[in-house]
Amino acid sequence: MRRWTLCWLTLSFTFHHNVETNERPAQKNPASPGCCKALDKLNCKMPSDPEQKDADHASCCMETFPLLLHNIPHDDTVKALGVLQKVLEETETTNSTALYQDNMVALLYRPTGDFKGLQIAASDKQVTIDSDVPNSKVSVQLPSELNAGQNNTIVFCMIQLPNETALERSDELHDRRLVGLSVGGRSVSGLQDRVSITINTETSIHKTLKPKCVFLNTTEKKFSTSGCETKWDQNQINCSCDHLTYFGVLMVSAEFSPKDEAILSYISYIGCGISLTALVIAVLLFITHRKLRADDSKKIHISLAVALILLNVHFLPSQAVAASSSTELCRYVALLLHYSLLASFTWMALEGFHLYLLLVKVFNIYVRRYLLKLSVVGWGLPAVIVTVVVIVDHNMYGRASLDQSRPNETAVCYITDDKVKMGTTLGLFGMVFVVNAVMFGGIVKWLMCDKLNKQTAPSKTSKAKRELFTLLVLMVLLGLTWGLIFFSFGQLTTAGLYVFCIINSLQGFFILIYFVLSMKKITASSFKPSSETFSTKS
Repeated sequence: MRRWTLCWLTLSFTFHHNVETNERPAQKNPASPGCCKALDKLNCKMPSDPEQKDADHASCCMETFPLLLHNIPHDDTVKALGVLQKVLEETETTNSTALYQDNMVALLYRPTGDFKGLQIAASDKQVTIDSDVPNSKVSVQLPSELNAGQNNTIVFCMIQLPNETALERSDELHDRRLVGLSVGGRSVSGLQDRVSITINTETSIHKTLKPKCVFLNTTEKKFSTSGCETKWDQNQINCSCDHLTYFGVLMVSAEFSPKDEAILSYISYIGCGISLTALVIAVLLFITHRKLRADDSKKIHISLAVALILLNVHFLPSQAVAASSSTELCRYVALLLHYSLLASFTWMALEGFHLYLLLVKVFNIYVRRYLLKLSVVGWGLPAVIVTVVVIVDHNMYGRASLDQSRPNETAVCYITDDKVKMGTTLGLFGMVFVVNAVMFGGIVKWLMCDKLNKQTAPSKTSKAKRELFTLLVLMVLLGLTWGLIFFSFGQLTTAGLYVFCIINSLQGFFILIYFVLSMKKITASSFKPSSETFSTKS
């Protein structure tokens, strides 16, 4: 979102200030431009009047805050949240003060004796201590371990962010709601007796989504789950955290269990290791067998195999390199991982193009320097894409988190910018998938119509089995199985993830099997490529 300069504010909301014990009603003070100096600094406003620290000033800042969020970028939104919390902490209060604004309520509490814990309940229009409120949205239980004294102000602030907020992942927040907790003048962390935050839900939690309690890390300016635990049922979400800050609940895709995650990780690494070994063997077979080298189709297969070798070589150590301290090494691995992935997709597309020429346009086709042209596209197009990314900003390659809520645990070396990642990876594969899906459909029709109909009844079954195996191999060569994850948009079931990991991690193994069977077929039939009508001499 662009940063716009807000040169004036029209503040027409009314505020209500309520003091529950030993309190006086705050007089209404119409808000005016520049009434909250701390927030106005973020909005290029320099008010001349000195800043106050009473309840009226705090209410003014609460009025200013949502208007400010319409016009500032992500980083300044995080700063504004911190500024608002600090203003509330510094507001003078004798016992407890409740403040209300549209989509925002706050409670300032100062203990009068030994602090023995505090229970806070809040709805959209009301906040109380040690009692429930009608239509409660959030309830908080603060432990006695906080040891808040008579000079410490405990601040509770519940904010429902406007739709235009630039805060990253705000669209994933449950009710777009944040709960701020703090103790004035103190940084609270490492609590043994945790803070409990209960959020009431009006609708049942969808099966494909699950709640995840997070806090806003104001240093790294992103949400994190560190120090927070999540429990939920159909009507309530409970967050148990060991520190105080701004909290929220992200509604994320329902993940598989830790056991499934570990199993899938082992499948991926073992499968990729097997594929890497199988692909190297396939390359050696191609080099040592003259008849394989004479077949243009096998040359295209081996180019795909080399691209997959590069992909596996840079994928397997990616997470370990991301955990190391070397930024340059991680950037190198990220760049080559991106290049090899794009090269793999490109060669999958060329596999489909070659099969189209071989099976559909089979008569009187001659392409001069055919393999050279394919190689220029297969290796050159990915190089152009990667070069453009580097020229625009080489820092787009580096450490990227697969799960923003666990940045350190899920870091890999790849593209750090989500838009570039989606455009170059999903964009290219989308075109490859569509083209190869059409080619695959044509091949299925050709096999069914031109082959099976020419067989006698007993031979049809045997032929069908062979053709079915051929189709499965072609699905791997054309990369159609990659579409399982690319077009699931995060909603792939656990069973689907197992299928994807097994098939795609073993892609190189299937290519080796195809090479071995091709060698047997060539040996048995003494097949020579020069007898083909279709010519692609380079």
